Amino acid sequence: MAKIMNLDGTQQLDLTRGTVEQAYDRWAPVYDLVFGGVFAKGRQAAIAATNKIGGRVLEVGVGTGISLPLYAPNLRIFGTDISEAMLDKARRRVSEGNLKNVEGLAVMDAEKLEFPDNSFDVVMAQYVVTAVPNPEKALDEFARVLRPGGELIILTRVSADTGMRRFIEQKLQPVVRPLGFRTAEFAWSRYAKWLAGAHGIELAERRLIPPLGHFSLVRFRKIDVAKAA
Repeated sequence: MAKIMNLDGTQQLDLTRGTVEQAYDRWAPVYDLVFGGVFAKGRQAAIAATNKIGGRVLEVGVGTGISLPLYAPNLRIFGTDISEAMLDKARRRVSEGNLKNVEGLAVMDAEKLEFPDNSFDVVMAQYVVTAVPNPEKALDEFARVLRPGGELIILTRVSADTGMRRFIEQKLQPVVRPLGFRTAEFAWSRYAKWLAGAHGIELAERRLIPPLGHFSLVRFRKIDVAKAA
C-alpha cells in the first residue's frame, strides 16, 4: 500500500489505486441511488460555478455521469474516471440524453492525466481529492492541465483538525477506507499547505456545502501571468 505523511509527521497507510478502482466498481450499480440526493446541492453549486466560466471542462471522477446533464449546452465536457463500470453508466447517460456537448469519456488516473498542459478552462473534481492515493499529486495534475485564467473547482470533504469530531473521524477511517473514502486526513490546513506550495494558483472562493457542513465548494484560480503583468 502507498504511504502518506500526516500533518504531524507520522506515516499512515493509505488507499491504493486498485482499492479505489474496486470500490467504485462496486458502487456503480447503486451510486446514483445512494449519493444522488445527498450530494445534490453541492453538485448544483459546482455546476453553476462552472457554467458561469464556460469553455472546455474536464470533470475528473465523472462517475456515472450524474452531473453531465446539468452543464450548459455551450460547454465542451470531457469526463474521466478510474472505474470502467462507472463510465459504462455515464456512456449510457450521454447516449440516452443526447448530450452532444460531451467530447469524450475515458478511464484515467487522476494523478496521471493524459492531456497536454493548459488544456481546459475548468477542471472539476467532485468528491475526488479524498479518494485518490496521492491527493497533492492529483491537485498538481489538475493545475497543470488548467489554462491560465481558468478555475479548478472541487467539492470535497473537510475534516476537523481537533476535537471530538476529529476523534470520531479517526475511528471511522479503517471502516470507510475499503469503501473508497477517507474521513480524518483532510482538514483545511492540508489544502492550505498545498496552495502555499502551488505555483501560480490562488484561492478564489471557499464555502460550506450540505450535508452537515462537513463539505466545501472550493475554487482555485490559475493566475494569468501575461494579464497580471
